[in-house]
Amino acid sequence: MKIKIFDTTLRDGEQTPGVAITQQDKFKVAKALVELGVDIIEAGFPSASEGEQKTVKEIARNFPGKICGLARCTKNDIDACINADVDLIHIFIATSPIHMKYKLKMTEEQVTKKIVESIQYCKEHGFKVHFSLEDATRTEEKFMIDVCKLVDEMNVHYINIPDTVGVCTPERMKYIISMLRKEISTPLAVHCHNDFGLAVANTLAGIEEGVVLPHVTINGVGERAGNADLEQVVMGCKILYTNKFETNIKTEKIYETSKLVERLYGIKISPNFPFVGDNAFAHEAGIHVHGVLAESSTYEPITPEMVGAKRRIVLGKLVGVHAVEGKLKELNYDVSDEIAELITKKIKELGDKGKRVTEIDLIAIADDILGRKKEEKIKLVDLRVYNDFGKKPFAFVKLNINGKEEISVSEGVGTVDSALNAIRKIKEYSDVHLEEYHLDAISGGSDALAEVTIKLSNGKKTVIARGIHEDIVMASVAAFINGLNLLE
Repeated sequence: MKIKIFDTTLRDGEQTPGVAITQQDKFKVAKALVELGVDIIEAGFPSASEGEQKTVKEIARNFPGKICGLARCTKNDIDACINADVDLIHIFIATSPIHMKYKLKMTEEQVTKKIVESIQYCKEHGFKVHFSLEDATRTEEKFMIDVCKLVDEMNVHYINIPDTVGVCTPERMKYIISMLRKEISTPLAVHCHNDFGLAVANTLAGIEEGVVLPHVTINGVGERAGNADLEQVVMGCKILYTNKFETNIKTEKIYETSKLVERLYGIKISPNFPFVGDNAFAHEAGIHVHGVLAESSTYEPITPEMVGAKRRIVLGKLVGVHAVEGKLKELNYDVSDEIAELITKKIKELGDKGKRVTEIDLIAIADDILGRKKEEKIKLVDLRVYNDFGKKPFAFVKLNINGKEEISVSEGVGTVDSALNAIRKIKEYSDVHLEEYHLDAISGGSDALAEVTIKLSNGKKTVIARGIHEDIVMASVAAFINGLNLLE
């Protein structure tokens, strides 16, 4: 059965507390959703503001045939959608007793009249209608059936059953959808919120019973605890039901789309988030790593490549010798089984002390055990930083590069930034980019050692390096130079 994906990242997702994105960023997300293969994009709530209406109109102009606008059952809201040139108008009105009494202050008869007037108004202007019974899962069954039959007779394109406050269960969702399918012929949609962590389960339950238009968002963003997550719903359809339910989503683009939304919305994804979290395809335990390296399906339900992600082997106290051997091969070390065992033992000892083992740690351990030290082509000769009150900090740095001294000076927003900028100003390293910077205090107190971990890239190679010093600037510079040596 073919399922169409209705994505509301740009509407419900933007209602996430603290999120406010620009017109340019909304356009970037819309473009990414189109490339991902989303069938219908709810681009916004045009009546919210003049700027929102213009943004939705611009998105609709660039991506015709896919764009939906949200409207309450009011003429002004519907007019805003019409003026935005959307392809589909999503109108909604609450039907639960609690919403009708306290929010709308309307009777069932008044709500029914509003529904009829609004659908007629949309159709008179030649627009397709997607109708939602807000708070449907708390709506009285008879009224739900009556409303659905009414809009079914009015030939709307979709009828949506929202679990507005996330209180439904999969069993209850199956019952509602099964019941409605016996009463109406209009294709059904569901819009599930995650207040009890059941948004994806409820969405899949609805699909099992015949829903053809699940509402989802990238990374599950949305009001309160968020909406059903696109990644999980799509991969659930593809894997858990072994392609019984097909979508148009290009799953290999899932990871990059997720990261775009994470960056533009400013909402960090939990490391253990399915498919797109940092740990989704990360392995540390020796038994797991051994299994995954031999056959990925032993400990991975899908390959990371299916969603455009990469597998990551973590070096810590649970690591096994197979993982260490694999990582050493990546770093161009060819060691015997005996040496690999010794290196693994050392990593475990460090892990027991709570230490994270980075690539440079592994190299240092391997070099030490192999009885050799990799030659440092780049060495710090002198570093001076100046931070006069009220003026921009600047730094002086002198490096020895393959026996030749290089001097550089640069400003920055802080002493660390000025020191690293000075190094980057040296011609050989102008193409080096600092992708990540992380600072930790190894122990408590103001005299704690600073541990700086960075990720550097020169466009061809990416490395992770670390520096330790009692001074934060020196620790940062040490990490940066260690990274440059790895890039050589």
